[in-house]
This record gives sequence, structure tokens and C-alpha cells, in this order.
Amino acid sequence: MRESVTLDGGELRASDEARNLRALAVIERLAMAGQPYTLSQLATRLSIPKATLMRLIEALEICGYVSHVPDSRGSERGLSLGPRAARLALVTLANNNFTRAARSLLRALVDRVGETVNLTALDGDEILYIERVETSEPLRMQMHPGMRVPLHCTASGKLFLSQMPVADRRAVLSRLALKRMTPRTITDASLLEAELDRLAARGIGIDNEEFVRGMVAVGVPVRALDDGHMRAVLAVHGPTARVTLEQLLAMVPTLRETATALAPLLDWQRASKEEALAKQADAREQRRAV
Repeated sequence: MRESVTLDGGELRASDEARNLRALAVIERLAMAGQPYTLSQLATRLSIPKATLMRLIEALEICGYVSHVPDSRGSERGLSLGPRAARLALVTLANNNFTRAARSLLRALVDRVGETVNLTALDGDEILYIERVETSEPLRMQMHPGMRVPLHCTASGKLFLSQMPVADRRAVLSRLALKRMTPRTITDASLLEAELDRLAARGIGIDNEEFVRGMVAVGVPVRALDDGHMRAVLAVHGPTARVTLEQLLAMVPTLRETATALAPLLDWQRASKEEALAKQADAREQRRAV
């Protein structure tokens, strides 16, 4: 069995077989980026000719695997993952050992803290629920993997924003609609930036009834083992009728323990390339059938 490798420029030039994986290399690079890339940046990092990459991006965008968004400078359109790439990730995760292993860790965490826990990821300008285990308490918020929630008023979203370079964060905030979800939602960009600076210093995300009235949440980062990049957020939330924000904050050390255990499961850079290619082939066959 061949050793799995990251699809960077060196491997892409190695053979015709490797060149056939360029579309997957683009998706993989954008997934690891954490911010939009310009066409020039992506061409440089993958060592793919710009004209070739442009044609590839056009095909991926038509299929929904890549989207164009304003980049951090606002002068060019940046490239980010599209909605179909997120769906592919969910399907892939649901069909391997990730779900069983992650749910086991999350279930053990719920047993310790007594409240619902979520595993989330950044998907464009939204937060995507990857996995979730509910508390057994009757009062809880109904959500499920695959759902998306805003960045500016959730513990996961605010944590992702707080960890971005300042220029990238401001670019994201400039295109977000800071919709007031509750009386506590921060809708002033300058006040939100100050809040994000405070959270960055603490290394956590906090939702103090900002997304749903009567619900509080705290999140901690799940970082990649190789480069320390934040891949996901592990969050706990509960109703204020049962738990206070201060009580959730006291759970942060416990959350960090589980986040450390989850890190090897979220090493997406080493995910099975063969399985992802099979999912892409299935999608093509479904399109032909339609």
C-alpha cells in the first residue's frame, strides 16, 4: 500500500498520475489555508501554471467545490472552499472511523460536564457543525451536524475570528452582516474587535446569550499536531436556567483535555485521498444520471 502524502507542488510534477490529482490538491490546500487565497498565491504554493489553474478553478466553482470571496486586501477576489466541499467533508467523516472515535470522546465529555458539546469548523464566513452529542437533560437546543451558524455571535465563531491575523479578521468583519440575534449580540464592529482581542488573549470563545436568548457557551481550539493551526472548536453550551457562564468557564480545563485527544482525529492533511476521490467520482456519476 502506498504511503499517503500531501499533494504539494513537488508531487504534482512527478507523474501523469499525480497531475490527475490537481483538483484534489486545490481543495486540500484551500481546506488547510484558514483564509482565502488569490489565484497567484495558490499557483505559487501548488506549482501549477496559472492558466492551467484558472481552468481548474472554473470547473471546481461550477461544481460548487470552490467559491470566490473578497480577499484580505479587498483588491482581488479570493478563493475559498465552496458548499459542496463542506458536504464532501461531512460525508467522508461520516464514513470512516472519525465519527465513532469523536462521538466516544464527546460522549465521555458530556458525562463529565453534564451539558451538550459540539465540534465545529470554519466554513467560509460561517460555522459548520461537524459533530454533536446532546445532554440527557430535557431542556436543550435542537441542532445537528451539517448546520451552520453565524461567526459574530457564537462561541466557536468568535474564537475563530479571534485567532485570525488582524487584517484577515477585519476583512471578514467588513463583509459580515452583524445581525442582532438577541439583546446581547454585539453588532458594533469596533466593540466586537475589542471583544475578539480579549478572547484571543484568553484563547477561548464565549457566547453570553448572544446567539440565542437564555443560552450560554464556551469554546476551546482543537489544533493540528503538525503546525498548531486551529482546525476546529470544541464547545459546550447550556441554558441559563440550569448553568451560568461562570460555571461553563470553570469547565475549560476539561474541554482542553478532550480537545487534545481530538487533535489526532482532525489531522485532515493525512485523510484518505482514495476515499475523497471515490466520493468525487460518485458525485460525477450522479450528475451524469441527472
